[in-house]
Amino acid sequence: MLLAPEQFFGFLAAAVLITASPGPDNLMVLGFGVSRGRAQGIAFGLGCGLGCLSHTLLAVLGVSALIAASPTAFTALKIGGGLYLIWLGIQALRSSGKAKPIAAQGGEEALPRLFAKGLLANAINPKVVLFFLSFLPQFVITERGNVGWQTAQLGIVFTVQAAVLFGVLGYFSGRVGQWLQRHGRAGLWLDRLAGTVFVALGVRLIVAR
Repeated sequence: MLLAPEQFFGFLAAAVLITASPGPDNLMVLGFGVSRGRAQGIAFGLGCGLGCLSHTLLAVLGVSALIAASPTAFTALKIGGGLYLIWLGIQALRSSGKAKPIAAQGGEEALPRLFAKGLLANAINPKVVLFFLSFLPQFVITERGNVGWQTAQLGIVFTVQAAVLFGVLGYFSGRVGQWLQRHGRAGLWLDRLAGTVFVALGVRLIVAR
């Protein structure tokens, strides 16, 4: 049983609006795209988008409800996610800020690594866990039955549109970054800016209630 047309399009419209609105994931994709380049921004953006699959699985299995109901589990996940973002920020702050061609960086290895970073950054974000727990059920039609399968389909729809939007964002931010990094010390300051944003997001994730 597939989603009903009105169910699908209504959810897709809401998901696109939420994904396109300014938020931590958008800032992280922009940070990598502008400071590192187009391909790196796309790789990190796709990782962030596809990281939603883990939250879909958790929502389907009901683990998200357990995390939300357990202050200890939620706190541990929140601190872990915040520390990871801070670590990403420190790495950016320590970098030289020099733009290098993908081939010189070993692009075939670097891009999968950035994809994995985006995947992990999204997967360990407790805010997204709670978002999926509260957002997806609003579009489930219980009268149609098989709530778990409906939830899975909604999660996949959200994941696909997020991956597309973040990939596009990474593409265009990368083009801007490539132009800026050809001008003096712009790359260095972009790395510093990206690092500061990541650290701020990590601290905010840890201290936010």
